Amino acid sequence: MTKKWVYLSSSAEKDLTKTLGHKPELAEAKVIMGGKGAGLATMTGTGLPVPPAFTITTEACIEYMNTGEFPKGMWEQTLQALGEIEKATGKGFGDPKNPLLVSVRSGARVSMPGMMDTVLNLGLTDETRPVLAELSGDEWFSYDAYRRFITMFSDIVMDYSREHFEEKLRELKHKEGVKLDPEVSLEGMKGLVDEYKKMYKDHFGTDFPTDPHEQLRLSIKAVFDSWSGARAIAYRDHEGLPHDWGTAVNVQTMVFGNLGEKSGTGVAFTRDPATGKKELYGEYLENAQGEDVVAGIRTPMKIAQLNQVMPDIYKQFVGVAKQLEDHYSDMQDMEFTVERGKLWMLQTRTGKRTAAAAIKIAVDLVDEGMITKKEAVSRVRSQDVDQMLHPFFDPQEKQKAKERGDLIAVALNASPGAATGGVVFDAEEAREMGAAGKAVLLVRPETAPDDVPGMLASQGVLTQHGGMTSHAAVVARGSNLPGVVGCESIRVDPQKKQFTVQETERVVKEGDVISIDGSTGEVFWGTIPTIEVEYEKQQDLIKLLSWADEIRTLGVRTNADLPEDAKRARMFGAEGIGLCRTEHMFFDPRARDAVVRMIMAKTDQERQAALDEMLPIQEKDFEGVFEAMDGLPVIMRLIDPPMHEFLPAREELIEEVATLRCKDPKSKELAEKEKMLQIVNAMWEVNPMMGLRGCRAGIMYKGLTEMQTRAYFQAACRCTKRGIKVKAEIMIPLVG
Repeated sequence: MTKKWVYLSSSAEKDLTKTLGHKPELAEAKVIMGGKGAGLATMTGTGLPVPPAFTITTEACIEYMNTGEFPKGMWEQTLQALGEIEKATGKGFGDPKNPLLVSVRSGARVSMPGMMDTVLNLGLTDETRPVLAELSGDEWFSYDAYRRFITMFSDIVMDYSREHFEEKLRELKHKEGVKLDPEVSLEGMKGLVDEYKKMYKDHFGTDFPTDPHEQLRLSIKAVFDSWSGARAIAYRDHEGLPHDWGTAVNVQTMVFGNLGEKSGTGVAFTRDPATGKKELYGEYLENAQGEDVVAGIRTPMKIAQLNQVMPDIYKQFVGVAKQLEDHYSDMQDMEFTVERGKLWMLQTRTGKRTAAAAIKIAVDLVDEGMITKKEAVSRVRSQDVDQMLHPFFDPQEKQKAKERGDLIAVALNASPGAATGGVVFDAEEAREMGAAGKAVLLVRPETAPDDVPGMLASQGVLTQHGGMTSHAAVVARGSNLPGVVGCESIRVDPQKKQFTVQETERVVKEGDVISIDGSTGEVFWGTIPTIEVEYEKQQDLIKLLSWADEIRTLGVRTNADLPEDAKRARMFGAEGIGLCRTEHMFFDPRARDAVVRMIMAKTDQERQAALDEMLPIQEKDFEGVFEAMDGLPVIMRLIDPPMHEFLPAREELIEEVATLRCKDPKSKELAEKEKMLQIVNAMWEVNPMMGLRGCRAGIMYKGLTEMQTRAYFQAACRCTKRGIKVKAEIMIPLVG
């Protein structure tokens, strides 16, 4: 029996039941037909007005990826499905008397930016265009549809940038003295189509395809190929999505929103995707095709304004939106077209939303009796909760910044939160300026332990290199510091105290103000207002987390190294501290100086003097941690990192010593630097993970473990005397 590669939307449920041996759940349908295909089948099956369509399965895409060819029988099934659409519409694909035009869309099982864009008006040729003009009664419309198709096919299917075509359109509008596409004359549009076909032939050495079936074959192939494109791969890597899912292909009968004032197109959500508020949210554009809403060719009107223009259509659409949300029990993202007063639904899918909206929608759906508490918790990602605990940019102000062209770059969103400050390229300078109350943002090629004081004094950190587990990312997350890392689209030059945006060659100098969004990885020029988070006022989040507590069976402790970290963790519901990294208490400049003297001490007396200075610092911090955790367990880990990390970087010392030798070979400073370099060289290791660290350092540096233990238990005793319940535990690193 030939494997089924193609499903008609009108009979998909019945055919899937036959294929699977049982009635498919929505998740199963999405695996085979993708999100768009499953949505079309659902809408068609519930009697909504959907243009006839069919879906080529994700399995066909996987087979194509493995072999480089369409799977056996797929093309024949595609032509059969096309024949069924011809029967349903009374039109013929390539028929010069009554042509069927279709759109071709990709559709993975989840919404996936970076996949192939939509191709509209497929099936138009020199032969079918005049018929479209006659049937629509609008010759200008037929040429507009044709030039759009040539542009989209060339760009999306053949990878010949649409910018070449858009430039010709801009030149024509300038020549005719008009601003909007619909204002271009009929003669101008005719000439533009001829120009586009000439450009295609000049570039590819062949005429624009005149066989609709060849147009369709190439478009399907382009959808399959887009799954393996760089953009799609990068997105899946970022979101942690498998690379072997494949994408479906959706072929749907064209309906036209650009057939006059009783036509239009729009995109809408059943709830506000930014806030989660229960109200219809979206935009509608009169006399336009779907791409016009996104392209911003004209300013669309709010979806509510459709009620004034076409009240009957608006009322029908509101009913459809409610029906779809009730069916899916989730907020829906819908695309629709109105063709000469008739509503057509083109797509529905679970809508993407902000962290705030995700939490509000989940809680509201429980309150409305549509989903269970367990379902609500499962729908909110951990990163959504994390993002809600950090200051964030006002979404409207951020959008304005993008519209102004102030978006500099997008990189890895290493640590959530929003930060704005003057650019500083030196960590020590950042520490000094931060201590003076100035808002700074540390920008480095990458960071090292020496940079930590400067990082902690900054509003946020931006690095050119590094990944999600780099030093900058780990420290930023552990310190609740907004961070963007791996920003390879900029060149950071600490010596010149500037960085350059490679694409535009725009130079950002020290002191210039930038803003970073650690939740999205975006970097902006200038200041963007932020919205401060007040946890106690986030009732939806508190409610959702209380449901998570009801459901979970796992105990949750926190990583907290300082009293303020412990207080924050306790407020968020931590049941203790699973790891207190004591070395972080030594990042304070005074404590760090004592650590350096302890490492470089020549005698036991010198080392003990340094340890005596370190003890009260640790004792005070331990006491603060116990106070915050009152009655909850605290696991303290003895100092763990390689000891050379507390000393200046080896490369910097070599450079400083060379400079001082040239200036004054007999200076006291040179002698001290040479001594430090000698110690660093002795401690330097190819693999510090296996070197002088953890319990080995405690053995090598006499008194270090004793000092830390004494500070810990003295703090515990002091707290106990004050009536604070203490549950103290110690972790000895690198034992076993």
